[in-house]
Amino acid sequence: MNTTVKQLRAFVAVARTRNLAEASAQLHVSQPAISVAIRALEDSLGGALFNRDGRQLALTPEGVAFLERAQQLLHNWDNTLDAVQQRFRLQQGQLSIAAIPAFALNQLPELLREFHQRYPDINIVLEDIVMERVVNAVQEGRAELGISFRPEDLGNLRFTPFGDDRFVAVLPAGHPLQRRKALRWQDLAREPFIAMNRGSAVRRWTDAAFAQSRDQGIQPRLLCEANQLSTIGRLVQTGLGVSAVPSLCETQMRAYGLSCKPLADPVVTQPVGILVREAGALSAPAQAFSNMLLGISP
Repeated sequence: MNTTVKQLRAFVAVARTRNLAEASAQLHVSQPAISVAIRALEDSLGGALFNRDGRQLALTPEGVAFLERAQQLLHNWDNTLDAVQQRFRLQQGQLSIAAIPAFALNQLPELLREFHQRYPDINIVLEDIVMERVVNAVQEGRAELGISFRPEDLGNLRFTPFGDDRFVAVLPAGHPLQRRKALRWQDLAREPFIAMNRGSAVRRWTDAAFAQSRDQGIQPRLLCEANQLSTIGRLVQTGLGVSAVPSLCETQMRAYGLSCKPLADPVVTQPVGILVREAGALSAPAQAFSNMLLGISP
């Protein structure tokens, strides 16, 4: 059966008006085209839908039975088209994001506020989770977009950078190193150091930076470890020690009353970007938010 939407519309219009001329005017097509569409529909169904003996087109019993179903089919079709069009127009849909806490806490709120102002009907679902879990969330489809540093193993993901992050030193208020404009990793190695937990990407990068520091004779004085950068900030705030964090956290650290200084010898930078699955297209909301992050005009 090769029934088309045009054939159904022609049938319903003629069934309602009982007149080819009126149906033709409603659908903005010629009367011969409507006649051809109805004939094709009847051929597909296997019988006549109209009695053609009188001056008006009257429905056969089969036509009466089919009219209600044809109207329901068209109603469902129109509703489906409208729902999809609303998604493309960003009047409906969902934006699901997984973001590392450093970005989620410091940069993401303002971006989501702007996105919501542009597209108020889009529902937003946010997971603020560590980098490794961001990767898993996107790979498993729980989040359509991930915002993270570039993982070492992309697997089935694609990474598009939109910025670079440079590690900064974090000092408690009144610390002697606060007077310097910039610090070296070996300066931090002489202080009690508060590190991220072993196994995290941030910990790998800080350990590598200490290992590359020019003064190899000084080993960092590891005081304690924490699972969250916000916890590290609070620990430094008490004067317990110093730390090094991604500059994404700088706003948050300054809000704690801490001093942030650029770090060199070595300069540690990491790209920050968007993670998506390699296969498949993005939804309209995800594409719109991705364009915002990349600075692409809507």
